[in-house]
Order: sequence, then structure tokens, then C-alpha cells
Amino acid sequence: MAQFIQYLMNGLSTGAIYALVALGYTMVYGIIKLINFAHGDFIMVGCYLAWLLADFMLLGGCPGWTVVLACTLMCMVSIALLAAFTEKIAYKPLRNSKKITVLITAIAIELILQNLWTKIFNSTIKTFPVEQTFNLGNITIGEVSIPSIILLTIGLLAICTIGLTIFVKKTKLGKAMQAVSENPNAASLMGINVNSTISLTFIIGGAIAGLSSILYCAYYQAMTPTLGGMLGIKAFVAAVLGGIGSIPGAVLGGLIIGVIEQLVAINWSSWIDLVTFLLLIIVLLVKPSGILGKNRKEKV
Repeated sequence: MAQFIQYLMNGLSTGAIYALVALGYTMVYGIIKLINFAHGDFIMVGCYLAWLLADFMLLGGCPGWTVVLACTLMCMVSIALLAAFTEKIAYKPLRNSKKITVLITAIAIELILQNLWTKIFNSTIKTFPVEQTFNLGNITIGEVSIPSIILLTIGLLAICTIGLTIFVKKTKLGKAMQAVSENPNAASLMGINVNSTISLTFIIGGAIAGLSSILYCAYYQAMTPTLGGMLGIKAFVAAVLGGIGSIPGAVLGGLIIGVIEQLVAINWSSWIDLVTFLLLIIVLLVKPSGILGKNRKEKV
């Protein structure tokens, strides 16, 4: 039982990272119905920025907690700006284009970031200095020893989920997002700046991606320029599983996939990816809208 609980906690931690990444997907999709496949690579960029800043600050003798705080703030701001810049130069000019055109552009941005970072840092594995920064120890409950970073990851996910839900449902900007999601033309006639609302959505998604990159560094430590590929795909699966466009759905989908992967890894570690994508196929066949998603009828 103790070992099962340990696997379960590991699964929740992995799932929390997937869920945070899925929140970025679902925020953008909920507004402009775009699957931003470059989102996973935004996290990759954040990981490298955190690695560079952490090494620089540790060489300067800074305490570990200041390194973590500085890396977190820097990544959230930097990736939010990167997301806004990408939206402005790549997606905004294609606002009225066919969806397949925008989708191909998103894939192109992903490949550009991967190849650019490979040119700059080469493909060798870089390791984030976790022991000097996230050395938070373990919390022991009975026979179960839980790393504190797992509880921190789950706690941050809960804060982001509650904060986003309140923001979208209770604030003026959040209601503007809902209006743009329902009907951009009608929202514009009501005085809502559609372009600014979409840019704000990308900024929020980018900030969440920056936070996700720090947690990824803390949990996995190792990074390569291609880490965003599979991470982004699994987060997309999580968003679809939970109901893409739904904030609680993205969280639920991420946690389910994380737990399933850890349970499968007990005896069939090489089957993890296979089981994840089989789960996606089953969901698309049985309930295409996802667990918490809603079927929407479109007038033709």
C-alpha cells in the first residue's frame, strides 16, 4: 500500500505539470479555437532560461530560495512576452485565414524554436541544479515519504486553477474573454477590444507556461531542445481528455494521464506513451467533447 501511494503521488505530480501545460492550451483554444502547438516549446525556452539564470546566480553565491524566486519571475515574464510576441507576428495576421493555415503556422513556430535552440545550445542534455535550489526535503507520513516538490507542484496547480476560474468568471476582463469566445463580432460591437483580449489570453497562457517550466526543471531536472514536443502533445491529450476549452477539464485530464502513466510504469514502462494515446483514441470515439466538455451545435 505504501508503494502504491508513492506511485500515486508521483503520478499526481506528473499530472499536475501536464495540467498546467494543458491550461495554456485550453485558454487559447477557448478564445480563438487555436491549438497552439508551440506552447510546449515555450516551456522548453523557459527551462533553458531558468538553467542559465540559476547557474549565474549560484556562481555568484546567491541562496537557493532567491534563485528559485528569480527564475520563476523571470520565466513567467519572459515566456508571457514571448507568447504575446508570437501571437502578434504569427497568429494575428492570420486571424481571418483558414484554420489549417493557422495550425500549420503553429507547427512552424514549434520547429523554429526547437531548431534555433539546438543551434544555440546543441542537443546535449543540460541539468538544472535542483539540489542547490529545490532541496526541500521529504515529508514522511507513516511508511510513505513524499518529496516536498510534489506537494508544491500540486499546490501551485490548485492556486492557478482557482485563480483562473475566478478571473474568467468574475472579472471584467474574464467576461470579455467569454464574450470573444462566444462571438468575436458581437463582442466587438459591444465595445470589447477583441485583439487586446486575445493578446491578454496569450500573455496569461505564457505566464502559466513559464511557471510550468520551473516545475518541469524541479521534477525532471534534465532538458533538451526537443523536450517541448512530447510534453506539449501529452498536455494536448490531457486537454482533449478533460474537455478542451474547460479549465477544470484540463486539470482533470492532466491528473488522470499522470496517474495512469505512473501505474503503467510499475510493470510496463515502455508502454506509457502507447497507453496515453490509446486513451485519447477511446475518448474521441466515446465522448469527443471530453469528460467535462460540452457538445456545441453550429448553425450552417
